[in-house]
Amino acid sequence: MNFEFSEEQKMLRKAVRDFTDKEIMPYIAEWDREGKFEPSLFDKLADLGLMGVCIPEEYGGSGMDYNSLAIVCEELERGDTAFRTAVSVHTGLNSMTLLQWGTEEQKQKYLVPQAKGEKIGAFGLTEPGAGSDVASMETTAVKSGDQYILNGQKTWISLCDVADHFLVFAYTGSKSEKHKGISAFIVERTWEGFSSKAIKGKLGIRSGNTGEIFFDNVKVPKENLLGEEGEGFKIAMSALDNGRFTVAAGAVGQIMACLEASVNYCHERETFGKEIGKHQLVQQMIAKMEAGLQMSRLLVYRAGELKNQGKRNTRETSLAKWQACDFANQAADDAVQIHGAYGYSDEYPVERYLRNSKAPVIYEGTREIHTIMQAEYILGYRKDKPLNKMLPAWSAETVKH
Repeated sequence: MNFEFSEEQKMLRKAVRDFTDKEIMPYIAEWDREGKFEPSLFDKLADLGLMGVCIPEEYGGSGMDYNSLAIVCEELERGDTAFRTAVSVHTGLNSMTLLQWGTEEQKQKYLVPQAKGEKIGAFGLTEPGAGSDVASMETTAVKSGDQYILNGQKTWISLCDVADHFLVFAYTGSKSEKHKGISAFIVERTWEGFSSKAIKGKLGIRSGNTGEIFFDNVKVPKENLLGEEGEGFKIAMSALDNGRFTVAAGAVGQIMACLEASVNYCHERETFGKEIGKHQLVQQMIAKMEAGLQMSRLLVYRAGELKNQGKRNTRETSLAKWQACDFANQAADDAVQIHGAYGYSDEYPVERYLRNSKAPVIYEGTREIHTIMQAEYILGYRKDKPLNKMLPAWSAETVKH
């Protein structure tokens, strides 16, 4: 296993870090207070080729490997979770799923403009009564001639008010079929009967656009069915392998941010006649952050390497997402503790890190879901079958220059 970054990856990290320092860090405290989402950053990310970082060049992307996507997510979340979330949803949940499951026509129509950053993609799976229990969804798509009539709603949808294209999951079969009755569709915002509404009053990720989307007799052309009827659950789970990978990578970035802020404060603040970094219990918290950072990064890059090889990675990605998000939540809690009373104020960024750190522990599989998954793998109750469609393997030789 090679633990060295390529020169391209080092340059990528520097470019995204410079972007974060210039375009996010100076403004994020204000955006967070105001609950303001700044969509103009999409254009700037597109200029850097970051809206399709791991999408092949033939489909408008930058053609980098999947661990390069992890680097992008790390560095963006170091600035704020909202902007990593935007890339996770647009690239991880939507574009990578189109790359994996879409027809050539669908890729040309939807994936290419998304990879270029000309259009924004989002993902619609969760419903008010269906989160971890996907089969409890109520949204339906009834076939009528050469189209489907889509009715229902989705909630906690990132980019609900700004995305152009949505991957939406609905029952095309009987609910008694459960997972086997679910299908996936590409839905456009401009279609009649589609509407969205932002959710206010969130604990964290306040500068992100999150809300609900509604379908009132939306007419979906049959050519916008992704995969085959009844493959929706399979498609959704493969999408989550990609989304969870980006969430885990983002958690690494949050640990970096917590560690950076805490180390700086340890050198600034003195108690009992010495820097607080000299106190052993503070050192213990700093050491835990570093351990969490290094372990999380290794788990993420292990999953990324499996993606690079075109191999199934559900188990490895689940473990990375679970552990990295828990480590990030703990690091944020410790960062607030290190800052003491100042950590409770938005004068310092660590209170925002703590608020932001809770959502990733819940979405794209709660820690409880991932705990069960890992136990079932170990006990032999869960075994992954090869998917009939996987992300394309990556190698430097396949990239056009």
